[in-house]
Amino acid sequence: MPRNPLPTGGVPSVGPALRSAAREASPWIERLARLGYAARGVVYLLVGYLAVRAALSPAGGGAADQKGALRLLDTGGAGRAVLAVVALGLAGFALWRAVQAAVVDAREEHGGKLAVRRIYHGISGLLHLALALEAARLALRKPGGGSGDETRHWTAEAMQRGWGRYAVIAAGAILIGVAIKEIVGAFARDFAERVHVHDLDAGLRRNVERLGRFGTAARGVVFGISGWFVLQAGLKYSPSEARGLGGVLDALGDASYGQVLLGLVALGLIGFGVWQFVKARYMHLPAV
Repeated sequence: MPRNPLPTGGVPSVGPALRSAAREASPWIERLARLGYAARGVVYLLVGYLAVRAALSPAGGGAADQKGALRLLDTGGAGRAVLAVVALGLAGFALWRAVQAAVVDAREEHGGKLAVRRIYHGISGLLHLALALEAARLALRKPGGGSGDETRHWTAEAMQRGWGRYAVIAAGAILIGVAIKEIVGAFARDFAERVHVHDLDAGLRRNVERLGRFGTAARGVVFGISGWFVLQAGLKYSPSEARGLGGVLDALGDASYGQVLLGLVALGLIGFGVWQFVKARYMHLPAV
């Protein structure tokens, strides 16, 4: 695929040594980033599958978050091999987010927008690194890992500190902001601008893009609901109010017409997973 590097000037906040190292490692960073998109696809396909199963058979088990989905792969030798590849991919995606935050963002934005994008990519990188470590732990059969809602756990931990309540409120507001960005972006004209699906016919290309929009919007809805729960936890000083991805999916299943709502969101998350595979293959990644 032809590369169209962005302009290289105007990155005053990143040292020349870091830029030079990133430029030298660029081919490997791109390979790891593409593997990372594919690994994200695996994770969201599993999350969506568990949510579909919960929607079709509520008595058969609840939905799960990303770490819960990874445990589906913990089935022995072959499963551990897949987990190892997923762990490498997620670590590669975390590295790509770090490179975006440190190098790429400064070429595309300035001022407040640059700060927001760097925060977004930095948080995304940390979350994917944590997920990579969980996949590696499962692959190596190391003890550890919790089975509860980690968002609730970390909310409770934060609230034990004096500043914790305000951090939780800020985290909830950030999640809601990310959700709005995801949903608005899903319907934006330039949604697939960097996904160059040249070798697909026009009809298939449109359908793939629609699936990506639907999946991205569904993920945004889940983020928004999670952000609302976290915000309420901070405002009410009640950590039990907080819910992560798995908790949000369970809440949707318990609502009126819950099976329908959960089923729609589950299909959206599967669509988001498929879209990650499309991005892994066709997305144009700016040169670093």
